[in-house]
Amino acid sequence: MKRNDIWMLIGVLAFFAPFFIFDRVYEIYNAWNAVNPISMAFFKFAILATFGEVLGLRIKTGKYTAPAFGMMSRAVVWGFLGMWIAAAMGIFRSGVPTFMDKFAVFHGMAEAMGGGFSGMKLLGAFFISLMMNTSFAPVFMTLHKITDTHIANHNGKINSLWKPIPIRKIITQLNWDVQWNFVFKKTIPLFWVPAHTITFILPTHFQVLFAALLGVALGVILSIAALKSK
Repeated sequence: MKRNDIWMLIGVLAFFAPFFIFDRVYEIYNAWNAVNPISMAFFKFAILATFGEVLGLRIKTGKYTAPAFGMMSRAVVWGFLGMWIAAAMGIFRSGVPTFMDKFAVFHGMAEAMGGGFSGMKLLGAFFISLMMNTSFAPVFMTLHKITDTHIANHNGKINSLWKPIPIRKIITQLNWDVQWNFVFKKTIPLFWVPAHTITFILPTHFQVLFAALLGVALGVILSIAALKSK
Protein backbone atom coordinates (compact mmCIF):
# COMPACT_ATOMS: atom_id res chain seq x y z
CA MET A 1 0.00 0.00 0.00
CA LYS A 2 1.43 3.34 -1.08
CA ARG A 3 1.33 6.59 0.90
CA ASN A 4 -1.47 7.97 -1.30
CA ASP A 5 -3.55 4.88 -0.54
CA ILE A 6 -3.10 5.46 3.19
CA TRP A 7 -4.17 9.10 2.88
CA MET A 8 -7.17 8.06 0.80
CA LEU A 9 -8.18 5.52 3.43
CA ILE A 10 -7.86 8.15 6.17
CA GLY A 11 -9.98 10.54 4.12
CA VAL A 12 -12.73 7.95 3.61
CA LEU A 13 -12.79 7.10 7.32
CA ALA A 14 -12.87 10.80 8.25
CA PHE A 15 -15.81 11.36 5.89
CA PHE A 16 -17.96 8.52 7.22
CA ALA A 17 -16.93 8.63 10.91
CA PRO A 18 -19.26 11.50 11.98
CA PHE A 19 -22.32 9.51 10.85
CA PHE A 20 -21.37 6.72 13.26
CA ILE A 21 -19.89 8.77 16.10
CA PHE A 22 -22.41 11.61 16.39
CA ASP A 23 -26.08 10.72 16.64
CA ARG A 24 -27.07 14.28 15.71
CA VAL A 25 -25.27 14.06 12.36
CA TYR A 26 -27.07 10.82 11.54
CA GLU A 27 -30.42 12.31 12.61
CA ILE A 28 -29.93 15.35 10.38
CA TYR A 29 -29.03 13.08 7.46
CA ASN A 30 -32.15 10.93 7.99
CA ALA A 31 -34.42 13.97 8.33
CA TRP A 32 -33.09 15.61 5.18
CA ASN A 33 -33.22 12.31 3.31
CA ALA A 34 -36.89 11.84 4.25
CA VAL A 35 -37.90 15.31 3.05
CA ASN A 36 -35.59 15.66 0.03
CA PRO A 37 -34.86 12.15 -1.31
CA ILE A 38 -34.14 13.23 -4.89
CA SER A 39 -31.77 16.07 -4.01
CA MET A 40 -30.03 13.77 -1.53
CA ALA A 41 -29.65 11.22 -4.32
CA PHE A 42 -27.76 13.91 -6.26
CA PHE A 43 -25.20 14.31 -3.47
CA LYS A 44 -24.94 10.60 -2.67
CA PHE A 45 -24.10 9.68 -6.25
CA ALA A 46 -22.00 12.78 -6.89
CA ILE A 47 -19.76 11.81 -3.97
CA LEU A 48 -19.82 8.01 -3.85
CA ALA A 49 -20.05 7.11 -7.55
CA THR A 50 -17.35 9.66 -8.39
CA PHE A 51 -15.19 8.10 -5.68
CA GLY A 52 -15.77 4.78 -7.43
CA GLU A 53 -14.41 6.26 -10.65
CA VAL A 54 -11.42 7.68 -8.77
CA LEU A 55 -10.79 4.20 -7.40
CA GLY A 56 -11.13 2.82 -10.91
CA LEU A 57 -8.54 5.34 -12.11
CA ARG A 58 -6.21 4.12 -9.37
CA ILE A 59 -6.61 0.55 -10.63
CA LYS A 60 -5.97 1.55 -14.25
CA THR A 61 -3.12 4.02 -13.81
CA GLY A 62 -1.83 3.65 -10.28
CA LYS A 63 -2.90 7.24 -9.52
CA TYR A 64 -5.96 8.87 -8.03
CA THR A 65 -5.85 11.90 -10.31
CA ALA A 66 -5.11 12.59 -13.97
CA PRO A 67 -4.93 15.89 -15.90
CA ALA A 68 -7.95 15.17 -18.12
CA PHE A 69 -9.95 13.07 -15.65
CA GLY A 70 -12.49 15.81 -14.96
CA MET A 71 -13.53 14.91 -11.44
CA MET A 72 -15.86 17.89 -11.02
CA SER A 73 -17.58 17.26 -14.36
CA ARG A 74 -18.02 13.60 -13.52
CA ALA A 75 -19.42 14.44 -10.09
CA VAL A 76 -22.06 16.77 -11.56
CA VAL A 77 -23.07 14.18 -14.17
CA TRP A 78 -23.23 11.47 -11.52
CA GLY A 79 -25.41 13.72 -9.41
CA PHE A 80 -28.02 14.05 -12.14
CA LEU A 81 -27.75 10.37 -13.03
CA GLY A 82 -28.28 9.63 -9.34
CA MET A 83 -31.55 11.57 -9.37
CA TRP A 84 -32.64 9.52 -12.40
CA ILE A 85 -31.65 6.29 -10.65
CA ALA A 86 -33.54 7.25 -7.48
CA ALA A 87 -36.68 7.96 -9.51
CA ALA A 88 -36.32 4.67 -11.41
CA MET A 89 -35.85 2.74 -8.17
CA GLY A 90 -39.05 4.25 -6.79
CA ILE A 91 -41.00 3.37 -9.92
CA PHE A 92 -39.78 -0.24 -10.08
CA ARG A 93 -40.07 -0.68 -6.29
CA SER A 94 -43.75 0.29 -6.43
CA GLY A 95 -44.74 -1.01 -9.85
CA VAL A 96 -43.25 -4.50 -10.02
CA PRO A 97 -44.74 -5.91 -6.77
CA THR A 98 -48.12 -4.35 -7.64
CA PHE A 99 -48.06 -6.07 -11.03
CA MET A 100 -46.85 -9.42 -9.66
CA ASP A 101 -49.57 -9.25 -6.99
CA LYS A 102 -52.12 -9.85 -9.75
CA PHE A 103 -50.90 -13.45 -10.13
CA ALA A 104 -52.27 -15.90 -7.58
CA VAL A 105 -48.88 -17.49 -6.91
CA PHE A 106 -47.38 -14.09 -6.03
CA HIS A 107 -50.39 -12.66 -4.22
CA GLY A 108 -49.29 -10.68 -1.17
CA MET A 109 -45.98 -9.59 -2.68
CA ALA A 110 -46.81 -5.87 -2.55
CA GLU A 111 -47.66 -6.13 1.14
CA ALA A 112 -44.60 -8.28 1.84
CA MET A 113 -42.27 -5.62 0.42
CA GLY A 114 -43.32 -3.27 3.22
CA GLY A 115 -42.77 -5.81 5.99
CA GLY A 116 -39.89 -7.72 7.53
CA PHE A 117 -37.72 -10.22 5.72
CA SER A 118 -39.57 -13.17 4.24
CA GLY A 119 -39.35 -15.51 1.30
CA MET A 120 -41.95 -13.46 -0.58
CA LYS A 121 -40.01 -10.25 0.08
CA LEU A 122 -36.82 -11.87 -1.21
CA LEU A 123 -38.66 -13.01 -4.33
CA GLY A 124 -40.15 -9.54 -4.78
CA ALA A 125 -36.74 -7.90 -4.43
CA PHE A 126 -35.37 -10.28 -7.06
CA PHE A 127 -38.16 -9.46 -9.52
CA ILE A 128 -37.71 -5.71 -8.98
CA SER A 129 -33.97 -6.05 -9.55
CA LEU A 130 -34.44 -8.28 -12.58
CA MET A 131 -36.91 -5.93 -14.26
CA MET A 132 -34.84 -2.83 -13.50
CA ASN A 133 -31.57 -4.34 -14.67
CA THR A 134 -32.94 -5.78 -17.90
CA SER A 135 -34.76 -2.61 -18.97
CA PHE A 136 -33.48 0.54 -17.26
CA ALA A 137 -29.87 -0.51 -16.61
CA PRO A 138 -28.66 -1.01 -20.23
CA VAL A 139 -30.00 2.42 -21.20
CA PHE A 140 -28.42 4.00 -18.12
CA MET A 141 -25.07 2.27 -18.67
CA THR A 142 -24.95 3.38 -22.29
CA LEU A 143 -25.85 6.98 -21.42
CA HIS A 144 -23.21 7.01 -18.70
CA LYS A 145 -20.62 5.77 -21.18
CA ILE A 146 -21.64 8.52 -23.61
CA THR A 147 -21.31 11.27 -20.98
CA ASP A 148 -18.00 9.78 -19.83
CA THR A 149 -16.67 9.88 -23.39
CA HIS A 150 -17.96 13.44 -23.87
CA ILE A 151 -16.09 14.61 -20.76
CA ALA A 152 -12.92 12.83 -21.88
CA ASN A 153 -13.19 14.40 -25.35
CA HIS A 154 -13.10 17.82 -23.66
CA ASN A 155 -10.09 16.88 -21.52
CA GLY A 156 -12.19 16.82 -18.37
CA LYS A 157 -12.90 20.54 -18.48
CA ILE A 158 -15.96 21.83 -16.66
CA ASN A 159 -17.26 23.50 -19.84
CA SER A 160 -18.06 20.02 -21.16
CA LEU A 161 -21.19 20.21 -19.00
CA TRP A 162 -22.85 22.87 -21.13
CA LYS A 163 -21.52 21.88 -24.52
CA PRO A 164 -23.86 19.80 -26.74
CA ILE A 165 -23.19 16.07 -26.61
CA PRO A 166 -22.73 14.58 -30.10
CA ILE A 167 -24.64 11.44 -29.12
CA ARG A 168 -24.84 9.97 -32.63
CA LYS A 169 -21.09 10.32 -33.15
CA ILE A 170 -20.13 8.93 -29.74
CA ILE A 171 -22.59 6.03 -29.74
CA THR A 172 -21.26 4.74 -33.07
CA GLN A 173 -17.71 4.84 -31.73
CA LEU A 174 -18.35 2.93 -28.51
CA ASN A 175 -16.66 -0.43 -28.05
CA TRP A 176 -19.85 -2.47 -28.31
CA ASP A 177 -17.95 -5.74 -28.01
CA VAL A 178 -16.97 -4.85 -24.43
CA GLN A 179 -20.27 -3.09 -23.72
CA TRP A 180 -22.29 -6.15 -24.73
CA ASN A 181 -20.05 -9.08 -23.86
CA PHE A 182 -18.76 -7.75 -20.53
CA VAL A 183 -20.85 -4.85 -19.20
CA PHE A 184 -24.26 -6.23 -20.23
CA LYS A 185 -23.84 -10.01 -20.45
CA LYS A 186 -21.63 -10.49 -17.40
CA THR A 187 -22.03 -7.65 -14.92
CA ILE A 188 -25.83 -7.44 -15.11
CA PRO A 189 -26.69 -11.10 -14.33
CA LEU A 190 -23.65 -11.88 -12.19
CA PHE A 191 -23.33 -8.68 -10.16
CA TRP A 192 -26.10 -6.11 -10.57
CA VAL A 193 -29.14 -8.39 -10.30
CA PRO A 194 -27.89 -10.02 -7.06
CA ALA A 195 -26.61 -6.68 -5.69
CA HIS A 196 -29.88 -4.87 -6.31
CA THR A 197 -31.86 -7.81 -4.94
CA ILE A 198 -30.07 -7.10 -1.66
CA THR A 199 -30.76 -3.38 -2.16
CA PHE A 200 -34.52 -3.84 -2.38
CA ILE A 201 -34.61 -6.03 0.73
CA LEU A 202 -33.24 -3.13 2.75
CA PRO A 203 -35.49 -0.48 4.36
CA THR A 204 -36.58 2.09 1.77
CA HIS A 205 -34.54 4.97 3.21
CA PHE A 206 -31.33 2.93 2.88
CA GLN A 207 -31.88 1.75 -0.68
CA VAL A 208 -30.62 4.78 -2.63
CA LEU A 209 -27.60 5.11 -0.32
CA PHE A 210 -26.74 1.45 -0.84
CA ALA A 211 -27.17 1.89 -4.59
CA ALA A 212 -24.79 4.86 -4.45
CA LEU A 213 -22.28 2.74 -2.53
CA LEU A 214 -22.55 0.21 -5.34
CA GLY A 215 -21.27 3.07 -7.50
CA VAL A 216 -17.88 2.40 -5.94
CA ALA A 217 -18.12 -1.14 -7.31
CA LEU A 218 -19.22 0.32 -10.64
CA GLY A 219 -16.01 2.34 -10.81
CA VAL A 220 -13.99 -0.83 -10.40
CA ILE A 221 -16.11 -2.64 -13.01
CA LEU A 222 -15.72 0.18 -15.53
CA SER A 223 -11.97 0.24 -15.00
CA ILE A 224 -11.83 -3.48 -15.76
CA ALA A 225 -13.97 -2.88 -18.85
CA ALA A 226 -11.59 -0.13 -19.96
CA LEU A 227 -8.63 -2.47 -19.56
CA LYS A 228 -10.45 -5.13 -21.57
CA SER A 229 -11.11 -2.69 -24.40
CA LYS A 230 -7.41 -2.02 -24.92
